Amino acid sequence: MHIPSSAGNLVGLKVDSHHHFWDLTRFHYDWMPSGESILKRNYTPEDIIPLLHKSMIDRTVVVQAHESLEEANWILDLADENAFIAGVVCWVDLVDPKLCSVLDDLMARPKFVGIRHGVEHDEDQEWLTRESSRNGLKELAARGIPYDVLIRPHQIKQIPFLADQIPDLKMVIDHISKPSIASGQMEPWATDITEIAEIPGIYCKISGMVTEADHNRWRLRDFKPYVDHIMDIFGFDKLMFGSDWPVCLLASTYDDVVKVALGTVGEISVSDRDKLMGQNAIDFYGLNVS
Repeated sequence: MHIPSSAGNLVGLKVDSHHHFWDLTRFHYDWMPSGESILKRNYTPEDIIPLLHKSMIDRTVVVQAHESLEEANWILDLADENAFIAGVVCWVDLVDPKLCSVLDDLMARPKFVGIRHGVEHDEDQEWLTRESSRNGLKELAARGIPYDVLIRPHQIKQIPFLADQIPDLKMVIDHISKPSIASGQMEPWATDITEIAEIPGIYCKISGMVTEADHNRWRLRDFKPYVDHIMDIFGFDKLMFGSDWPVCLLASTYDDVVKVALGTVGEISVSDRDKLMGQNAIDFYGLNVS
């Protein structure tokens, strides 16, 4: 689907704050769809490099796709081998008694920048509120490690409680928390996410939207009400672009995901576009982009 692009107007360093790699010979990804799928092949740095060049993206943040320390070390190794990867968000078992030792090891890796747990598909849908989980998240806060929040709209209400319990935890909401764009449903998502946008230090990624829309018939206007709302409540100081590649390939090309982000935010200042498309990710994750 072709969407006019305004990427050429960008001035600052451009960062894709959210994409993945995977290797089906190394790991089994339970979350992948059953049957044949475009996702069921290996996706490695060689696959994304030409896409980054086409969309004029300078740096990226790789986010975990498998819940294991083996994957964490694998993607950190890929980051060491590829200069365009500025940061890696890993998975760790946040209720592991050896968590501090595990984090010590990860923090020794120069491109380690954050942690994510798949709250949206955890068997315990109240995982974020459990004392054991909070204890692990408190350790992230004490170390200044950012936390990517992967949730569905029905879990948004857990975030104010979490923020109250751990006020120093740096959080970013992945994929605007995955509202039902395909159905056009705004509530209660819009009201609930407004409440968390008011919490200091919480960012939000404009990412993962195309796969929440009709994969075959989406239009730019489908995303506009959601992005308008996110812009209004978070402001451009706390928003960042992410492609969610290669998951986005279920519904779109990489290039069009970039164009969706820029097309939905519309005519904004160069300063705000630079924040959205790079600077906020650099600041939030503390990326070394020199």
